[in-house]
Amino acid sequence: MMRDVCVIGIGQTPIGELWEYSLRDLAYQALQGAVKDAGIEQPDALFVANMLAPRLSSQAHLGALIANHVGWRGIEATTVEAACASGGTAFQAAVRAIASGMVDVAAVCGVEKMTDATSGQITAALATAADADYEGAHGASFVALNALIMQRYMHEYHLPHECFAPFSINAHANAVNNPNAMFRKEISFEAYKRSPVIADPINLFDSSPISDGAAAIILCPLEMAKDLSPRGPIKVLGSATATDTVDLAGRQNMIDLYAARLSAHKAYRQAGLEAEDIDVFEVHDAFSIMAALSLEAAGFAEAGHGTDLAQNGDITIQGRIPISTMGGLKGRGHPVGATGVYELVDLVTQLRGEAGANQVANAHIGMTQNIGGTGATVVTHILAKE
Repeated sequence: MMRDVCVIGIGQTPIGELWEYSLRDLAYQALQGAVKDAGIEQPDALFVANMLAPRLSSQAHLGALIANHVGWRGIEATTVEAACASGGTAFQAAVRAIASGMVDVAAVCGVEKMTDATSGQITAALATAADADYEGAHGASFVALNALIMQRYMHEYHLPHECFAPFSINAHANAVNNPNAMFRKEISFEAYKRSPVIADPINLFDSSPISDGAAAIILCPLEMAKDLSPRGPIKVLGSATATDTVDLAGRQNMIDLYAARLSAHKAYRQAGLEAEDIDVFEVHDAFSIMAALSLEAAGFAEAGHGTDLAQNGDITIQGRIPISTMGGLKGRGHPVGATGVYELVDLVTQLRGEAGANQVANAHIGMTQNIGGTGATVVTHILAKE
């Protein structure tokens, strides 16, 4: 019989250009914060989420490296890589380990160190999330591939570029109240329109930043969580992954996030819920087009109408389906391998009622969606206050 799994601890570092800290230093800070929050000393297993360390830091084997650095020598530890969906995938691995009964307490740590490298090195490393033979070999950068998706979406539904502005404006407005966010500054519609284009039609404010950071989560079975978590545990109701082709050309419809739709509906079935039951949705807004497509894939809007939710104010803290509540990838930052864990930390903060000025009223059930590549791997989690 599978056990119910709960989150009992969270930790995170600020996101930014953290040149003074190494990869292992960032992981240490996040994990120490999480175990302190959980009231434990050491987990049974550690799942480290990372995408770029082998290329940008010349360091693989992060599971053992970080376990030893934190002082947990001897525990089970492994590294999980699924491009930008590494964090969500690592969390799912921990959930399954505990649900199966093979592990009682697990730590998940997403960590990424990007800013020590040159822009060319970073661009080349991020391009490995695409298809090396069919996209990378032809010079297609990651931002260029997302620009193709955005171009096609605007063409198909006859939409102006400005309709994406509220996604960025909302993310930055929410980041102002997040002490760990990289960009704690609001932006205006006029600033969005003036923003330089980096891959037509994607401009600077459509795109998340290159950044460093680490986030961590402690999980355990429900029966144990009731004793360890005086504030009340946060229960995992659903956890599902789906995949699509890595290359855009191989997809039946490049503006339908098939894997996002499939993973969301699998998670809904596991939780016994529907889209209308979700109070908070932490989307993977690496580019503003991905926020629109995720809202559509998860069932909050019909195809071609994801931007309507942004235009109508439905995505704000007071709206029908608040997204990017602590700044999202755009305002909080996007240390790629760690992002899925940051999303979960933000959601737990909301469900605990600890989001301060960004608190969503009556937030009881929330969802995160972590996207790898241009939608080739998508992990959806649904959590609720127990």
